[in-house]
This record gives sequence, C-alpha cells and structure tokens, in this order.
Amino acid sequence: MRFYTALTITIIFFGIFFTSCAYKQQQLLFQQADSLRTTQDYSGAGTSDYHIHSQDILQIRNLQSTRYIVDEEPTTATANGAGGTSSSGMASQGQTYQVNDDGTVALPVIGRVKVAGLTRAEAARVVEDLYRQKLLKDPIIDLKITNLKVTVLGEIRAQGNYPLVKDKTNLVEMIGEAGGLTEKANEKNIKIIRGDPRNPQITEVDLSKIKTLADPRIILQNNDIIYIAQNKRAVKNDQIINFSSTIQPILIILNTALIIYTFTRK
Repeated sequence: MRFYTALTITIIFFGIFFTSCAYKQQQLLFQQADSLRTTQDYSGAGTSDYHIHSQDILQIRNLQSTRYIVDEEPTTATANGAGGTSSSGMASQGQTYQVNDDGTVALPVIGRVKVAGLTRAEAARVVEDLYRQKLLKDPIIDLKITNLKVTVLGEIRAQGNYPLVKDKTNLVEMIGEAGGLTEKANEKNIKIIRGDPRNPQITEVDLSKIKTLADPRIILQNNDIIYIAQNKRAVKNDQIINFSSTIQPILIILNTALIIYTFTRK
C-alpha cells in the first residue's frame, strides 16, 4: 500500500511539473538602455559602402529613358490579354547584368565598363557619364546590386536568405520581414555575425533595450548572419521533454508492476 501511495505521488508530481513548464514566453522588446556588445565598431553605412565584385548582379535603368538600357520586347499577350509581358513593364523593372571576372559589365551601346571596386553610387555615376558622353542627353542612371543578402537563423518564424533591397536595412526590419520572433526566442541574445568566417565579427543585440533602435551597429551588411537563440525557459523545456521521454517508459513499467502486484495480493 505504501508503495502504491508513493508511486501515485510521483506520477502526480511529474504531471504538475511538466504542466507548469508549458508557459508561453512573451518577448519584452525595447524596454531598457545599454543594448549592444560587439567585437568591433561599425559605421552603420549598411550596403552603401559595399564595393562591387565580379559575379555581382546589377540592375541598371535610365530614369529618363529606358530605350538604351532595357531591350524593347514585343507584347506577347494571349487572346484574352492574360500572361503577356509588355515592353513598358520590362522597362519599369530595368535590365540585369552580371559583372564579369575582369570586373567589367557589358552594357548596350557603350560596351564594357569597369565597375569592380566601386560602390553602387560610384558605379551609377560612371555609367551615367559614359551614356551622357556617347549617347543620351541627360541620363539619370539608377543602379542596384540585386544579389546582396543576409541569412536569418534560429528562433524566427521563417528562416532563410533575405535580399538587402535598400542601403540601410536594419535588424528590426529584417526580423519583421522574416515574420517576427517565435515564442521560444531570446530577445536579449541576438547575434549579428559578419566578416571572415575564420575570424568573424560578432555583435550581440538585446532587443529589450529601446536604444537598440538608434544604434548604427544593427544596420545590416551583405552576407550577415543573424542568429536568434532560444530563451532559457525554452532550453529548460527541451531538457524536460528529453528527460520525460526517458522516464515515461519507466513509470509505465512501474505502474504495470503495481497493478499486477495489487491483483496478486487479493
């Protein structure tokens, strides 16, 4: 009888213990000051000071006229008008060009232009000047680097690679783009990892601090890795789940043995 009572108390204890661990963590964002630790200071320039490399993909268009930047294509609409692509639609998007291994990009009419080592703004001015000299009266060249990206991992709704579509995309914007933090996320332990993988620069961000929003170190750069760790409660719950998966078969065996013992004593 004492054995039965002890076993019952043990089962109830584990039931209460596991139930109490089902608490849903709520993030406390932007509450306090002093928010970042980093291995190196960053300028906060984002991708505006990124220098073009070979194999980069450039999207180039002339805001004044797309005639010599985007190949004009005939409309290929179906009989009911669906599925077509008009030349004006192509023009609004601009044409993409890959930077060659020699650092040049081949552009309509003006030929190969050296762009490797230049920032986006510098390359746009070079292309603009060449078109002004050789062909167009008052070109306004818009140049974008379309292959820049960051990788978001850990406790985020949608892990993956995300393009950097503007010069100064910050961490908070990227988290929003990826669907926000999960309930397991530790908002006080978010890492931005960048630079040489053999000797990376790491910034630790605490999103519970309001001053994080104004800190230039959360401005993202090409190939940054954002990692959101689990909070302590989620780590503890995982440990408990692993433990319970081990202990449950033992409890079942003990309970079965108790039932058999009880029946045999009658």
